Amino acid sequence: MLKCAPGSTVREVVLNRKQIYEIMSGEGTLDYELYLNTKALLSCQSRYEELCNPDELQFQLVHQIEELWMKLIAYTLLDIDEYLQQENTNRVITLFRRVHLAQRLMNEQLALLETMSPKEYQEIRKRLGNGSGQESPGFRVLLKMYQPIWNSFKTNYLDKHGLTIDKIYDTEYSHGDAYVVAEALAEFDELFQKFRHEHMQLIHRTIGFAAKSLKGRPVEILEEGMRHKFFPELWEISRGDDGQVGDGVRREERSAGRARLRKVVSFESSVLS
Repeated sequence: MLKCAPGSTVREVVLNRKQIYEIMSGEGTLDYELYLNTKALLSCQSRYEELCNPDELQFQLVHQIEELWMKLIAYTLLDIDEYLQQENTNRVITLFRRVHLAQRLMNEQLALLETMSPKEYQEIRKRLGNGSGQESPGFRVLLKMYQPIWNSFKTNYLDKHGLTIDKIYDTEYSHGDAYVVAEALAEFDELFQKFRHEHMQLIHRTIGFAAKSLKGRPVEILEEGMRHKFFPELWEISRGDDGQVGDGVRREERSAGRARLRKVVSFESSVLS
């Protein structure tokens, strides 16, 4: 909307909220809009006049985007599993890089929710009813996928070649295919546990340690369950007092983040129990 300031001949632009809302929704008729189905995509959030406060749009978007990233991760893990069975290591590593990048984006975007005040979140929380993150379809499907992925790795990269985790990291260490795939699995595990940890920290910041989840479970109880790792075999590799694994392959040479994770327990989901 164009408007002239009193006593001025200069035209200044004044934003019209309703008009901008209409532009943001798009017409849904252009090729780009049709291909991406933007009309439906941009209608997945509550209407602006229905938001309980200005932060609710952000809350919905962050969680919807998390679901989309987890959909991509699950879709990619299916391909990874097939390539593991074929021992196509190049494909496995390339696709795991995609998964790891998506996981990092999931972790980073949680910081957006820290810009909400606890009071504003409480208003949004009331609208969730009894809903919780444990009902997330993406989260639930990922919890069902890690064991089959591990089985494919163990069968085709370890058992088939007479290898063990100890051998590929220690006694027969050669930085071979089994080793690099194991590292990709460990990074997937680490980043998933970091996501859980970051989510728990966000809960502490917004509703407090003594509060109850929307399922009626005290947050403290949820935190007590933070002990589950996808691939415990990769975290239980023995090392000596000098921090070395057997012939001198240092665990410290693995990512600094993974070293920190050993000090941070990751909460065990009750979804599959």
